[in-house]
Amino acid sequence: MQETAIPESIFVETNQTTQATRNWRDVIQDYTELTKPRIIVLLLITTAGAMWIASEGQVDAFLMFITVLGGAIAAASANAINCLYDRDIDAKMERTSWRPIPSGRIQPLHALIFAIALAIISFTLLAIYANLLAACLAMSGIATYVGVYTIWLKRSSTQNIVIGGAAGAIPPLVGWAAVTGELSWAAWVLFAIIFVWTPPHFWALALMIRDEYAKVGVPMLPVVKGAEVTAHQILLYTLLIIPVSLLLVYPCNVMGLVYAVSAVGLGGAFIYKATQLLKEPSDRTVARSVFKYSILYLGLLCVAMGVDSLPVAHISGDQAIALLQTTIATISS
Repeated sequence: MQETAIPESIFVETNQTTQATRNWRDVIQDYTELTKPRIIVLLLITTAGAMWIASEGQVDAFLMFITVLGGAIAAASANAINCLYDRDIDAKMERTSWRPIPSGRIQPLHALIFAIALAIISFTLLAIYANLLAACLAMSGIATYVGVYTIWLKRSSTQNIVIGGAAGAIPPLVGWAAVTGELSWAAWVLFAIIFVWTPPHFWALALMIRDEYAKVGVPMLPVVKGAEVTAHQILLYTLLIIPVSLLLVYPCNVMGLVYAVSAVGLGGAFIYKATQLLKEPSDRTVARSVFKYSILYLGLLCVAMGVDSLPVAHISGDQAIALLQTTIATISS
C-alpha cells in the first residue's frame, strides 16, 4: 500500500498556530500579573460586604456584579501604575524581580496605556450602571494609591502605609455609594475598619521582607525603627480594631449581635497574635502568622457582616441590650 505524504506546510502552520496561542496566553498572564490580582480579592470582599450591609441583605445582583467588576478594574489600574513607577526597585528585590515590567516582558509605555484604559473602563461602568459618586470614589482610590502612597510617601516616610493605606479603605465607600447614592456614618466606619487594619497587615509583611526593603532604600518602619518598635505599633493598631469595628453596632446600629460577637472574637485573636509578635519581634515565622491571620480576619469579619444582615440572624444593638437585660433580670429573680 502506498503511503500518503503529508505536506510539510501543514506541520509548519500547526507549529506556528501553537506558538501563537502560547504567546497570547503568556501575554494575558503577564498583564494579569501586572494588576496584582491577589491584592484585589481582599478589596472586592470589602466592597461586597459594604453593599450587603447598605442594602440590608437585599442587594441587586446586577448592581453587585457591576460594582465589584468596576472596583476590580480600578484597583487593577492602580496596581499597574504602581508596578510601572516602582519598576526600578522591583528589579532589585528578589520578591518582585519576576514582575512583568522589570523582567522586560511588558514595556513601560504599554503598561501605562493598559492602566489608563482600565481606569476609563472602570469609571464608565460605574458611572453608567451604578452612579457618579461611586465612579468618582473609585477614581479617588486610584489617585490616592498612586499619588499619595506610591509617588509621595512610599520612598520618603515610615508612615507611608498608614496614610497611603487610605486608598485600600476606599472600596467599601464605593460599594456603599453604589447602593445608596450617598455616604452615611456607617460607610465611614467601614472605611475606618480597613484604615486601622492596614498597618498591622502590611507591617507584618514588612517584617518578613525587611532586608529587601533595606536593600533598595525604602523606609519601611521595620527598616528605620527596627522590629521591636514595629511590633509595638502593630499591637497598638490591633487594640483599636475591636472598638472601631463595634461602631457598626453602636451608635450606627447597622449590625447586631452575631456581628458583635464575631468582631470581638476575631479582634481578640488578632490582639493575641500581635502580643506573640511583641515577644519575638524579629521572628519572621511569627510575623508571617500575623500577616496570614490579618487576611483571615478581614475575610471572616465580612462574612459575619453578611450573616448578620440576614433577617433570620439579625438582632439589632437595641434588641441585644434588651435581651441581655431580660436575661439578667430572669437570673436575678
